[in-house]
Amino acid sequence: MPIPSGTSPNLNPSFYLIGDDLSTAQSVTLDAKWKLEDVKRAVGGFFHVAQPLGRHLSMNIKSSWLTSTGLSFHVGDSNQELTTVDEILCTPSSTNPIGLRVDGQAVQSPQGPEGLPLVGSFYEIFPDHLGNHYRLFRKYGHVIKTSNMGKTTYLTDSPEVAAVALAESAYMTKKINENHPLWGVKDNTAIFIGDTETENWRLAHKFLPPAMGPKAVRHYTPLMQECARKSFAVFDELDNRSQSWNVYQYMVKLASQTIGKFSLGTDFEHFTHVDAPLHPIVTNIANLLSLNKKITARGEWYRHLPFGDPARLKTVQKTIYSLLQEQIDRVKGSGIAGMPMNEAAINASCVVDYLLNAVDESGEKFPEGLVLANMLIVTGAGFTTTSALMSWLIYCLVKYEGTQDRLYEELCEAGIANAKEPVTWTPELAHSLSYLDCFVKETQRLHNASFQPGRTTKTDVVLPGGYRLPADSVIVPALYAIHTNPEVWRDPFRFDPGRWTSDEVKNKHRCAYIPFATGPRGCIGFNFALLEVKILLSELVSRYEFFKEGLDAVEYDPEFQLIRPLNFYVRAKKRAGVE
Repeated sequence: MPIPSGTSPNLNPSFYLIGDDLSTAQSVTLDAKWKLEDVKRAVGGFFHVAQPLGRHLSMNIKSSWLTSTGLSFHVGDSNQELTTVDEILCTPSSTNPIGLRVDGQAVQSPQGPEGLPLVGSFYEIFPDHLGNHYRLFRKYGHVIKTSNMGKTTYLTDSPEVAAVALAESAYMTKKINENHPLWGVKDNTAIFIGDTETENWRLAHKFLPPAMGPKAVRHYTPLMQECARKSFAVFDELDNRSQSWNVYQYMVKLASQTIGKFSLGTDFEHFTHVDAPLHPIVTNIANLLSLNKKITARGEWYRHLPFGDPARLKTVQKTIYSLLQEQIDRVKGSGIAGMPMNEAAINASCVVDYLLNAVDESGEKFPEGLVLANMLIVTGAGFTTTSALMSWLIYCLVKYEGTQDRLYEELCEAGIANAKEPVTWTPELAHSLSYLDCFVKETQRLHNASFQPGRTTKTDVVLPGGYRLPADSVIVPALYAIHTNPEVWRDPFRFDPGRWTSDEVKNKHRCAYIPFATGPRGCIGFNFALLEVKILLSELVSRYEFFKEGLDAVEYDPEFQLIRPLNFYVRAKKRAGVE
């Protein structure tokens, strides 16, 4: 309604967040010429009400945050909404402040299980943290609060809240504090396990992405092909013995064999014979992630024990850095010294070679003191995520009827399987396989290896849905819960690769499916990882038919940094006609 004739607009109306006490009301200076969206931005910014980015907008923004388009203005705490600037300015607010709702909701603190003394909600979550988090979201809402052994963590299954959390902004960042899942292995000299707002992260984020971008991935495609085919001798021998094998253990061998060559230029010799041991770099990185998960799940007091897992974690950290430095020292240059980053990325022998020799636009090299820690991330994150994902891909082949036959059929149609001559892989070929692409996406939706990309609030903030978090709080977009949220996904627990070619996924929020997280701190290795799993899986399915061994239900490991199957065994039988 327009301002009544003779009435002066109140350009300093008082507002408060419905759900808070009236005494918290604050006046905000407005302009009568503003549009309603301008008022929302001003008032929302004043009260720290964050807006998720739009469905299709870039996440690479810093402080240019708008406030929630879900912010609405009300007469007091009533449902009577003020929908124009004139209505807001002519509403007397000195005695009755204008109430604010977020997405129609009053502001509230996230709820969660009360838990037990000392241990908090530990036993409400473990040993099945995926299933129990899902259960708690159904009970308490889209943002929940948990407290484990003194550590308080918030989690969300909302794509809108995830979008807020995963964008570096005035409200959110990746700052690894004592409540963060990566606290036990924090290192501000490394890209994944360090804080964003540091010079070290800026440098790593500048130099590392070109080494894993689309052009660099093409450069390393023959390496992926070679590693897949060198594994055949071992899998053939296991077939000749009629022997089943633990999928995760052998996928660790295969994925780390590939990453060893890619990151360090090192042959880990995992497929010289059936019982070849894992390289010490691989075993120590796996131990590092297992120990960190155990320690962070048990609270800060546990981390400081001078014995047991905390002491072992410190020993493993020293060991892995020593082993990696030995490999870095052995890397032979490929003549790229002083070459610009983008050019060096497609000519380097491996990532170490690139980091030691490439230069930026100013002719500056990546600081040598940062190479070691970042190579731990490139190597460790590279094989641990891929090995778990490869394991779940094979699990889906044998678990969900018809998927293996359909994938093999596509590989035959594309001239990859049952061909007279081995195919030469390219990114275009791998990504042209439609069913393979849908199969990988659906596996990552329902069985994603990563599950806890934590972010930290920089100030107090009101999230979409009206959930308020205090400053320095850690919130985890719970990927499994987001990917199976029944308000987002149709029949969420049904494995259906066909959904990826249907209208179902076209209009979903961009954070409804984030297997590699998103935003400035999203996984920089996703190009490499996706191409790698497509080539490795295609090569294996072209040569072998997989059968699950035994009737035991497959269990996942709740005390590991990633979701990996513990007791998944298969028989891989050579297909007819394969030499």
